[in-house]
Amino acid sequence: MEKLIITVAVTGAEVTKEQQPNLPITPDEIAEEVYRCWQAGASIAHIHARLPDGTPTQSKEVYAEIKRKIQEKCDIIIQFSTGGAVWHTPEERIQCLDAMPEMATLSAGSCNFGNDVFMNSPAFMELLAKTMKEKGIKPEIEIFEPGMIENALRLVKKGLLELPLHFDFVLGVPGAMTGTIEDLLFLVKKIPEGCTWSVAGIGRYELPLAVHAIVMGGHVRVGFEDNIYYRKGELAKSNAQLVERVVRIAREVDREIATPDEARRILGIKKQ
Repeated sequence: MEKLIITVAVTGAEVTKEQQPNLPITPDEIAEEVYRCWQAGASIAHIHARLPDGTPTQSKEVYAEIKRKIQEKCDIIIQFSTGGAVWHTPEERIQCLDAMPEMATLSAGSCNFGNDVFMNSPAFMELLAKTMKEKGIKPEIEIFEPGMIENALRLVKKGLLELPLHFDFVLGVPGAMTGTIEDLLFLVKKIPEGCTWSVAGIGRYELPLAVHAIVMGGHVRVGFEDNIYYRKGELAKSNAQLVERVVRIAREVDREIATPDEARRILGIKKQ
């Protein structure tokens, strides 16, 4: 079984300081939080940028500053979100790729997202895939619904994506696919042989899905973007605390933890 890749999504675009006082907002705060998560065992940092007042931004300048500050501290794989907030325009969402992360997300379709709609038109998906290919950025294919897998495979047929793909199943978003173990098993069976996958369970789904991914041979995403609690009614002290729990569970079942360079080899990323 491959070593376990742990992704940490430290900030997101939705969570506020009022909900989670320990949420990192500024580039310095995000870099320090990512560094602590790297020390704990994370090998990928999934990044959303914020303005000083906490407003989500897709500014390439802010993303570049976050990237620089993280790289000054550790060699974790930096993955930018092209999802942004639901109200960001496609033009805003794509500009973070100009800051040249090693990885970036490519959401493979549209879905309801709470009281909003997360829009990803076929044309925008093609533009993201083409741009990432041109820049040598490894895409992580975000899947919120089963049909999104087929959307991604259409991009493969068009030559815009290349197998093997790396999928991230984002499960439990209100309005999209739920986060049961049956949901995860169903999705894993639908992806092509040789592809890698991780799972990001939202809220209460984070821990049980992480446990099952560990024993199934998949990979895991945790962090404040997805879940602000350590257990019901108890806010997590930090993103690193959530990473540390996954590391402990993995070690109990003899699943080794991947370093960033080992994760690069597993995912086929050439170190920049």
